[in-house]
Amino acid sequence: MFSKILIANRGEIAVRIIRACRELGIQTVAVYSEADREALHTEMADEAICIGPARSTDSYLNMQSILSAAIVTNAEAIHPGFGFLSENSLFATMCHECNIKFIGPSEKTIDAMGNKIHARQLMQAAKVPVIPGSDGAISTLAEAEKIADEIGYPVMLKAAAGGGGKGIRKVQTKDELEKLFMAAKAEAKAAFGDDSMYLEKIIFPARHIEVQILGDSFGHVIHLGERDCSLQRNNQKVLEEAPSIVLDQKTRDEIGGIAVRAGEAVNYESAGTIEFLRDMDGQFYFMEMNTRIQVEHPITEMITGIDIVKEQIKISSGEPLEIQQAEVTFSGHAIECRINAENPAFNFAPSPGTIKTLLLPSGGLGLRVDSAMYSGVTIPPFYDSMIAKVIVHGENRFEALMKMQRALGEFVSEGVITNVDFQMDLISHPNVLAGDYDTSFLQNKFLPEWQESE
Repeated sequence: MFSKILIANRGEIAVRIIRACRELGIQTVAVYSEADREALHTEMADEAICIGPARSTDSYLNMQSILSAAIVTNAEAIHPGFGFLSENSLFATMCHECNIKFIGPSEKTIDAMGNKIHARQLMQAAKVPVIPGSDGAISTLAEAEKIADEIGYPVMLKAAAGGGGKGIRKVQTKDELEKLFMAAKAEAKAAFGDDSMYLEKIIFPARHIEVQILGDSFGHVIHLGERDCSLQRNNQKVLEEAPSIVLDQKTRDEIGGIAVRAGEAVNYESAGTIEFLRDMDGQFYFMEMNTRIQVEHPITEMITGIDIVKEQIKISSGEPLEIQQAEVTFSGHAIECRINAENPAFNFAPSPGTIKTLLLPSGGLGLRVDSAMYSGVTIPPFYDSMIAKVIVHGENRFEALMKMQRALGEFVSEGVITNVDFQMDLISHPNVLAGDYDTSFLQNKFLPEWQESE
């Protein structure tokens, strides 16, 4: 086992990793930008090193500075968290060359699954159902038009190197294709330095179902059940729950098996997620694989009792998985709400500032808040707006829903505007209470109703 790990991230995920390391008896090194000098993760870690100015490109994306920090502190491994460098194969390679363990899959796997076109081809070879679409990259508008005509509109344009909702455009008709094709390519180029595109049939409305997997270096891959991430705005997840109430046990076992097969096809080592779309007829299609820890991993931890971050660390240290698939058990229902420093009433504009008063919900069985906030801390304007995650667990879905309503009602933060009230309204909506929603619900039904009521 490692004796010291550097966390190449910030915010609540850095705090989450530090806590897991502490419980494993591992020392930690925090890195921080000048804007995060007083951030909670810098106070909690055993050591902290400034790696650059506020801009991500100068700090949390600065591979040389992060590796230098690991070398001077004698850190044996780097945990990238999510976002930033977590799915950067070059960074994983550089860690390897510096004899520092990258806590995640190999650079080869990151490359294979990071390129969405290559990932589709690998999954097809492994007999994992994929969404009908192009077999390779689309370089010209004429190619896009030909494939779209063959599979039928509406279609989705996606960046091959994409993620986080970037480089994606929904095309309803042929008349829209040229404009949206050029816009998606430009956005992909700016976001990823790669404007390669592919095209898929739109599965919409749908349920967005993802399966958590763990794989070790001995070829052992298991799944930890599914999460329903269908409540989204602009392709960004807002609220997640586990398990999904639309699956029966037979389907749950089937999709879990497919996810394991996908992991085995790429010799997966670490924690990862296989994401699917389920159409209204109940058919599942592979969408993508995330080769990192997910924001919503806590709800899986709640229903399985398995610490996924600790498992990541153990796997990277060379330990085999101690748990067999038959030993994975599921209990109750869990829900996560993402709390952002943003103003929903003004098109979800970011709301940086200093938190003057803070009361995080606490007390009671089955409640967890992952956050890096504290009274007096400044939320900088340079990074993602998520500042906390409220996670609840109940014996059943109704209990979890009521517990989340109670928890959000106790959440108080003064000095910055958050989406807590928006989340309370969402979790209280009749459709959400009934589980009657899909990927179109939040954007097309809930949000217009909510904006009108405001």
